Amino acid sequence: MRAINPWINFNGNAEEAFTFYKSVFGGEFTKITRFKDLSGPDFQVPDDEANKIMYIGLPLGKNNVLIANDVPGFLGPVSENENRSKIYVSAESREEAQHIFNGLSAGGEVEGPIGDSPWGTYAGMFRDKYGIEWIIEFDAGI
Repeated sequence: MRAINPWINFNGNAEEAFTFYKSVFGGEFTKITRFKDLSGPDFQVPDDEANKIMYIGLPLGKNNVLIANDVPGFLGPVSENENRSKIYVSAESREEAQHIFNGLSAGGEVEGPIGDSPWGTYAGMFRDKYGIEWIIEFDAGI
């Protein structure tokens, strides 16, 4: 396994929050992807969601990354008094990602089946049987 990193959901202010975190922790963002960057015939993005953050990463220390996104409006607002984060697992292979996804999602609720993603990785998302939210991803480009 490459790493396990916290992933935080925001209600449209992920970039603002991460600019603040960057001012405290230092460093540079590894990547910023907006929903408009993924827009295409198979993945249409409404104008009011285009500039929202789909992915932003801020390295913390040697092997850790704090990650976040803005939740698209069609999923409803994130309850900031409840669980608003996910555990992100960066797998070393598609096979490892599939194994971890299948194991941890057993008895839980799959929110996004594991498979090829619009952003070019192999990823899936679920809430395990204990209510913990996970994203499992393999990125061949890393």
